[in-house]
Amino acid sequence: MRAVEYASFDATGLAELIRTGQVTPAEVWAAAAEALDGVSPKLNALVGPRFAEPLAHSADGPFGGVPFAIKDLVLHAAGVPQRAGSRLLGDGVTAPNDTYLMARFRAAGLATMGVTATPELGFNASTESVATGQVHNPWDPTRSPGGSSGGSAALVAARALPVAHANDGGGSIRIPAGACGLVGLKPSRGRTTAGPDMSDPLLGMAVEFALTRTVRDCAALFDAVHGAEVGDRYLYPAPERPFAEAARDGSRPLRVAVTTTPLCGTGVVDPESVAAVRAVADELANSGHAVTRAAPSVDTEAFDDAALIAWTSSLADTADLLASLTGASVGPDTLEATTLACVEHGRALRAVDMYAMDRVFNAVTRTVAAFFVEHDVLLSPTTCAPNTALGYLNADDPTLSARGWYDKLFGFAGFTPLANVTGMPAISLPLAWSSRGWPIGVQLMSGLAREADLLALAGDLERSRPWADRRPPVCAG
Repeated sequence: MRAVEYASFDATGLAELIRTGQVTPAEVWAAAAEALDGVSPKLNALVGPRFAEPLAHSADGPFGGVPFAIKDLVLHAAGVPQRAGSRLLGDGVTAPNDTYLMARFRAAGLATMGVTATPELGFNASTESVATGQVHNPWDPTRSPGGSSGGSAALVAARALPVAHANDGGGSIRIPAGACGLVGLKPSRGRTTAGPDMSDPLLGMAVEFALTRTVRDCAALFDAVHGAEVGDRYLYPAPERPFAEAARDGSRPLRVAVTTTPLCGTGVVDPESVAAVRAVADELANSGHAVTRAAPSVDTEAFDDAALIAWTSSLADTADLLASLTGASVGPDTLEATTLACVEHGRALRAVDMYAMDRVFNAVTRTVAAFFVEHDVLLSPTTCAPNTALGYLNADDPTLSARGWYDKLFGFAGFTPLANVTGMPAISLPLAWSSRGWPIGVQLMSGLAREADLLALAGDLERSRPWADRRPPVCAG
């Protein structure tokens, strides 16, 4: 198997080839290595060298021998250095253990080939940092692949990997999925385990999962890794049927609300993103879904004020924790300018500010939950524009305060954070293409624990608006 052949298969397809003996795991690994080595110099998406051999994994898992990579943030593998995109960690901190989700990825059979880039501490909608440089979008190397899971997204979009780890605290799975033409599911809060190091990452806003090119890969991997571990705060009932089955069989008629007005921030939505959503809405209406223009009534100013508290308090805590691990000092030599501004803002907060934030988040969550009693799905753009130019979201800009940086980020990513604050699931799909040939992400959001509805509808949309044959200019093979 050569890279050009390897690049034509998704993770499910590769797993089937291996399971039926048509190729060996070693042949797939060699093809993946060729693919990674071919695109890596153009994308700068790996942190450190590609692994010489895969991390240990189960050959009997549903994805036995399928190439994979882990993002350089939160999730970690035993003995693999983590840098979190920051000079604060120097050459990296190495944990002696896997996180629980990493153990589940291994049990699923995924063969980890390396570590993918993230912006500093994950607080950027673009993947670029002083520590590791800029990651390039394979659809246009002058553009950003999104963030913070942009390293993973770039490699999956370029077909060097069929699937890669990602996490999402404000859109960091869905934003890169939109920018790179991928499937990006942010699961419900607690659907995947963050243990043992964390209970509710980012005050419950963050969740771990992956990026894929196909809906079937997304659903099958979710089947393989979702669920709680001992000590986790959340325990969901077992799904009525496998998520992969829901994606394959398709959707029942749904009540679909549509909005193209940002749900936070003050961004202006690109006309091509608006047109993409309207086209999908028309298709859903013609397919028998009840489609209406509606959105939850959220006080966006109060939302933004509260979200700033959540992010900056978390960044302050994270920076101090990482500094304690390395002995480094938190300052301009170790943190980018906006990160440092956020850390200082977070350190100045009081306990009563956190309670005020929680009151806003509670009100928002209850409003949105009530909305999803009347509606099944909320359809919107994933971001306010298909992507951004590299350098636009420069986290080392000394002119920006913590609030200035927040406003700039969510002027672009104005549709994603609502799902993080409420803990509800959302998925980005590449359902349209811009006049410049860039993918345009369209987001579907639903009520808590309703991933099956999202994946069933995503399966239908993938079949009616297929994207599998589209390849970016920077592509393996």
